[in-house]
Amino acid sequence: MSANISSRVFLARLAGTAVFDPNGDPVGKVRDAVATLRANNQPPRILGLIVEVPLRRRVFVPITRVTSIESGTVVITGLVNMRRFESRAGEILVLGDMLDRSITLIESDEPVLVEDLGMEQNRTGDWLMTRVHIMKRGQGIRRKGATSTVAWEEVLGFASAESEQGTSNLLSTLSNLRAADLAAVIQDLAPKRRVEIARALDDERLADVLEEMDEAERVALLSELEGERAADVLGEMDPDDAADLLREVGEVRAQELIDLMEPEDAEDVIRLMTYEDYSAGGMMTTEPLIMSADYTVADALAAVRKSEISPALASQVFVTRQPLETPTGRFIGMVHYQRLLREPPATLLGSLVDTDTQGLSPEASLNEVSSYLASYNLLSVPVVDGNERLLGAVTVDDVLDHLLPDNWRVDHRDHTRTDLENLTQKVEGQV
Repeated sequence: MSANISSRVFLARLAGTAVFDPNGDPVGKVRDAVATLRANNQPPRILGLIVEVPLRRRVFVPITRVTSIESGTVVITGLVNMRRFESRAGEILVLGDMLDRSITLIESDEPVLVEDLGMEQNRTGDWLMTRVHIMKRGQGIRRKGATSTVAWEEVLGFASAESEQGTSNLLSTLSNLRAADLAAVIQDLAPKRRVEIARALDDERLADVLEEMDEAERVALLSELEGERAADVLGEMDPDDAADLLREVGEVRAQELIDLMEPEDAEDVIRLMTYEDYSAGGMMTTEPLIMSADYTVADALAAVRKSEISPALASQVFVTRQPLETPTGRFIGMVHYQRLLREPPATLLGSLVDTDTQGLSPEASLNEVSSYLASYNLLSVPVVDGNERLLGAVTVDDVLDHLLPDNWRVDHRDHTRTDLENLTQKVEGQV
C-alpha cells in the first residue's frame, strides 16, 4: 500500500468520494465498503469498496487495489471488474448494514447509535474496522446525546444472533485443534457453515487448514473465497502446496489467482508448477533455511527457533553462495541441527558444512527422493540445477504425502472419527 493512505479512514465520510485510476482518469464514486465479521468480537476485516461507475452500476474494488486515500480522492490500481456487485454469504455492507444501528457499550450496558465506522491498516497490510463513532441517547425531545469514538471491542450488537453465536462458538471450540484435525471437522460441516468458518479464520490459519484437506474439498472451499482473499491465503501456504492447489482449480482460475498474488509469492509458485507433480521439483519447497558460510551458529539457531519453520526444515541449514534466495548461488553443503547444538555460538557455518550430501535434480523421481532420504537418514534433501544452484528442498513429510494412497486423509480421520464426530456434533448443536 502507498504511504499516501491515511492511518485511519472513517467510512461514512468516505462515501461519495471520487475514485481515480493511476493516470488521473475518473472511475466513479465510493458508495460503501464490504466487510466480514470475525469470531470473538475481533475487528471485522475490510474486503473492498463498492464503487458506483457510469450508468449507476455498483462494482466491487478489492481493498488491496487501493493505493491512496487523501484530499477527498481515492486512487486505485489495476483493472476494475465491471460485473455488478452481489453480496455473498458472510459479507456485510458497512454503511448499508451497520450505520445507524443501535448497539450496546459493554462497560455500561448502555444503548448507543452508530454514526460512523473507522478502518485502519495493520502491520500485515490488512484493513480492519477498529473504531466505532457512537452517539448516546440525548435527554429531552430532539436533543442529541454526546458523541465519542470507541474501539470495536468496546461494543456489542453488530453480528446477527446466528452468526455471532454459531460461528463464534464453533471457532472458540475448535481454536486449539491441530490444522489436520480442524480440516477434518470443517469437512464434516454443512457447506454454509464451512464457508462461514473459513471466512472467519485468518489467512495463515486457513492456509494451514487447506494444506490438510482432501483435494476436492479444498478446491470447493477456495472457490467460495473472494479472489483477493483466495490469493492472500495462497500466499500464506507453502509454495509447493499452493502450486498443487492451483494445479487442481483449472488453468483459467489458476491464472486469475496468480495475477492477484504478490509477485514474490507468485514467482515461486509459477516455478514449481513447471515441474511434474511426483518429481523432486514438484514436491520441493522453495523456502528452506539458507545461509552463507560466514553466518554463525548463533544466527542459524535463531532461524531454527522460528515457530513457522517446520521440524523437517529446521533439521538442517543449507549453505550456499550469494544470493541466498532460491535459485541461490552455488550450493556448498548442509549443517545439521545436532551439529549446531554442539558448537560455540560464534563458530562460522563454513567450518561445519557437510559436503557429502549431494543435491538431487528437480527431475528426480519420487522413488529416487525417498530412497535418498532413507539411505542417509535425512529429513530433507536439497534440489539443485545443472549449475549447482539450490532450487529448494524436499522434506520427508512431502514425500510421505505423495507415497500414501489418495484416500489416506479419509483413512486417518477414520481412526479418530469418534472424537471428531462428537466434537462436530457438540459445536453444531450450539448453533
